[in-house]
Amino acid sequence: MVIAIDGPAGAGKSTVARALAERLGFTYLDSGAMYRSVALATLRAGTDPDDPAAVAALAAELELSFPDGGVIVGGEDVTEAIRTPEVSAAASRVSVHPGVRTAMVERQRAMIHAGDYVAEGRDIGTVVSPDAPLKVFLTASPEERARRRAAETGEHTREVLDSQASRDERDTSREHGALRVASDAVELDTTGLEIEEVVGRIAELARERGLK
Repeated sequence: MVIAIDGPAGAGKSTVARALAERLGFTYLDSGAMYRSVALATLRAGTDPDDPAAVAALAAELELSFPDGGVIVGGEDVTEAIRTPEVSAAASRVSVHPGVRTAMVERQRAMIHAGDYVAEGRDIGTVVSPDAPLKVFLTASPEERARRRAAETGEHTREVLDSQASRDERDTSREHGALRVASDAVELDTTGLEIEEVVGRIAELARERGLK
């Protein structure tokens, strides 16, 4: 069973999903970390992120695991390495390839099938698990999202805002796994809200639906 948390970059998905999973006793699944791992492996291999066949082949063979909330690729802890601006930019590029998405979606579905998860990403409720009993789409104002991302990466907010606009365009217009709100998702604007407030609202929705 899965609670799906979708939304654009900087909306608070990772922080909220992780805290919600802890509160409910579920396992946290960061689908974005999977695509970031593919991006990191692509950059390290010197592969063109815009080469669909090459990146898809790399994704299919990637040794990937998530012990204790960390991210391990090929036996190496890359939890921090996948969070750099360079990897973030590459992740948005490699994730548009159908072969990459197929490989990652298969892994995500297998994980979700094996237990209770709070999974966050951009297409959990629309592609990965369209039958999820609770789908939440988080968003926030562009300025708030850029401020949060800048605080994480150390970049200037203006730079993040510009790159964010380009990324949003790619994510919403891509042919496969496009960012969109599921028809039965609960939309929640996190602008100005504390994390605990957001987590509390979603936890209440889960209780109302008998999920916990």
